[in-house]
Amino acid sequence: MPFPPFAHAAELTGVAADVTAHDKRIALRSAIAGGTLVLPGATDAMGARLVERAGFSAGYLTGAGLANATYGLPDIGLISLAEVADHVDRVASAVQIPLVVDADTGYGNAVSAMRTVQKLERAGAAGIQLEDQEMPKRCGHFDSHALIPGEHMAAKIVAARQARHDEATVIVARTDARSVHGIDEAIHRAKLYIEAGADVLFVEAPRTRDELELVGRELAGTPLLVNVVEGGKTPQMSLEEYERLGFTVVLFANYLMRSMMAAGQEALAHLAETGETASREDRMATWQDRQELFNLPQFSAAEAHFDRLGEATS
Repeated sequence: MPFPPFAHAAELTGVAADVTAHDKRIALRSAIAGGTLVLPGATDAMGARLVERAGFSAGYLTGAGLANATYGLPDIGLISLAEVADHVDRVASAVQIPLVVDADTGYGNAVSAMRTVQKLERAGAAGIQLEDQEMPKRCGHFDSHALIPGEHMAAKIVAARQARHDEATVIVARTDARSVHGIDEAIHRAKLYIEAGADVLFVEAPRTRDELELVGRELAGTPLLVNVVEGGKTPQMSLEEYERLGFTVVLFANYLMRSMMAAGQEALAHLAETGETASREDRMATWQDRQELFNLPQFSAAEAHFDRLGEATS
């Protein structure tokens, strides 16, 4: 063959054929069914790469993190579907692990949620999370939420499932009813969402261990997600304790972003005070580590291969 392909093209994540979106969805379903799934959040492609490199089997594209890190905005429903879909396309193409995408309310009614599912599927989402707040939504650990009726949310879940091109796409249903009507209403709504066909239930912001235990007991049989917000309203526990209470998906949506914020603030304070960075070099990623994270050696090898190929056949 006069034009042999580059033998390691699969290593060129982002530009070459890669793990298919369907395969990522199957992998996500397997991870959910296989025991406790730790789901770290990422705000961008670099964060998702770090999640993947750390050995996690899936990641979470946080809506709050997108608003904060990309637009410098609070999580109060200011980001549009088009912005989220564009973001998902960039990040999903940068990693081989599946990503659960925070799609807020679905950006409208049930028909809007259908369009949201289709656009995010095309962008590469493996799982899509929808919630029962009114638009504009607010972070689940803020105050003053407003909800749509539970039956309307159930209809939205039915619509979302019907809109899927790929039946392997995971639908995560979140209720914020605990903050508005109490834990009993949150459980009532979650049961509606099970009947509507949600694959994973996300009861946001239980306040105590007893409430977590009640959720786990009343909703047993469906995968349950607990959202760990450091300094938030839900008790922080070990993975083993969450699992004993019935939660097999443990979300750390903005742990990475907040850790990077703290590290960045400290680094910039040092620069402002001293005017130099050499004394902190051991607290930075090395030049080599940075290039390896973004696969520079593989891309350099591909460039050399195709340069040689062009020279040999000219």
